Amino acid sequence: MTLNRKRYFCKKKHKMDKKIISTGAIFGMLAIILGAFGAHALKKVLTIDQLATFETGVKYQMYHALFLLFIGLSSISQKTKRVIYNLVVVGIIFFSGSIYLLATNGLFIPYDFKTIGFITPIGGLFLIISWGVLLVNILKKVPQQ
Repeated sequence: MTLNRKRYFCKKKHKMDKKIISTGAIFGMLAIILGAFGAHALKKVLTIDQLATFETGVKYQMYHALFLLFIGLSSISQKTKRVIYNLVVVGIIFFSGSIYLLATNGLFIPYDFKTIGFITPIGGLFLIISWGVLLVNILKKVPQQ
């Protein structure tokens, strides 16, 4: 492989890792903001069940923000990182995003978000698959001797 080609692949790898880590940091920051918003502002207007539902969305968003940070810093292949990244981003948006909308249904926007409730388990499935992709990738690696 030529030196220029190595630089290209190194830059491409670095760019993807930076994207994954940045996205993880953004999702983490938003989880903290939404958690504080739920604990303070929404506590006064949501029922205990709605607040618990909202907190579930925050928790899973934070878990997967940390997962993205781990993936961005890991030594798994760039292809696997890209697959996991896409699954986690869509999973967080579908799972946590729909949970936020369902928990605050009718509070801010006059729309019945129960009609989009079916995407919550789809988002959860994407998150589960992302962990499965990591597991399969780790299990198929042959140990170096």
